[in-house]
Amino acid sequence: MFKQFHDETGNLRKRMSIMLICVGILFGSIFLYQVFKMIMVKRFLASNSSPTVTVSAMEATYSNWQPMIKVTGSLRAIRGVNVTTELAGMVTEIYFKPGEFVQQGTVLVQLNADSDNAQLQSLQAAADLAQLTYNRDASQYAAHAISKAVLDNDEADLKNKQAQVAAQAAIVAKKTIRAPFDGRLGISAINPGQYLNVGDKIVTLQQLNPIYADFYVPQQSLVNIKVDQPVTISVDTFPDETFAGKITTIEPIIDAGSRNVEVEATVDNTDLKLAPGMFAAVTITTGESQKHLTLPQTAISFNPYGEVVFLVKTTGKDKKGKPILTVTQQFVTTGETRGDQVAITKGLKEGDMVVTSGQLKLKNGTKVIINNSIVPENNPNPLVQDE
Repeated sequence: MFKQFHDETGNLRKRMSIMLICVGILFGSIFLYQVFKMIMVKRFLASNSSPTVTVSAMEATYSNWQPMIKVTGSLRAIRGVNVTTELAGMVTEIYFKPGEFVQQGTVLVQLNADSDNAQLQSLQAAADLAQLTYNRDASQYAAHAISKAVLDNDEADLKNKQAQVAAQAAIVAKKTIRAPFDGRLGISAINPGQYLNVGDKIVTLQQLNPIYADFYVPQQSLVNIKVDQPVTISVDTFPDETFAGKITTIEPIIDAGSRNVEVEATVDNTDLKLAPGMFAAVTITTGESQKHLTLPQTAISFNPYGEVVFLVKTTGKDKKGKPILTVTQQFVTTGETRGDQVAITKGLKEGDMVVTSGQLKLKNGTKVIINNSIVPENNPNPLVQDE
């Protein structure tokens, strides 16, 4: 009986050992499967990682910005008129050439004044006779041959005749049309033999040096401008040149509709490159130069939480020893803009490498390659053009 019990116990132990071995094999298989699964998932994720994105980038640097007011305006001749006539008449002679420069007093046009000259000669003859009569009666009055009343009538008649001569001489003079000031003539609007009515245009005359620049500034900028303050003018006709001038007049009335004030600047135009009516970009310098950390405006991305830039950082090296570049989002605070640039007041430091284009495909951790063969504009003073 004891032997039978011992045999049954030995069989039980044998069965338990087999069962434990099977359970161990089962759990070991499960563990090995999970390890295999994790390895395959990592390989899959590695093979399906986001592709490397090509971007342009630059370092954030400090720039010196001169505080200034930039506005647009128009150029106007310091003197400019349409030469016309005060009296009607027929054009007999045209003495000017269109486009030439003339001096003040230069004869431009002669109107027919034959009848006026004849009338002047008649009045002059009457005045000469009145002078002779007055001189003769003055001698007689000195000899007490006539009364003082007769001499007084002779003097009044003489002055009347002389006044008529002066009036007629003025009429004759007005038939000779002269340049009212130095300047450049425009296109002729008349022909010989043409009858001119009062006020008809003959030719335009413009004094071009110096020249006025008229522009408007907001009322809040009045504190920063004053008479004799320097300005610079640029026009798209000469994009690589600027013209110096100074403020000469500030309108004392602010426009109630726009809340802007009109300002007039006088600009040197010795080379006569500027012409009345040109569109001009006006820059008024104010205050001392200031230092700002700047980036191209294209480097700034906007989202509901604020303004964001992508910083480029080195996160290691690849198998060939080349640095691996990835990007990280960074919130920033922007300030004043100037041309293509924007000032960064918070969130960056000098030397940070910032993506300037290609941000649409980026997110935190995206690998990038920097290619600056094509970069966005970064000019703080682009030329304003008339469109």
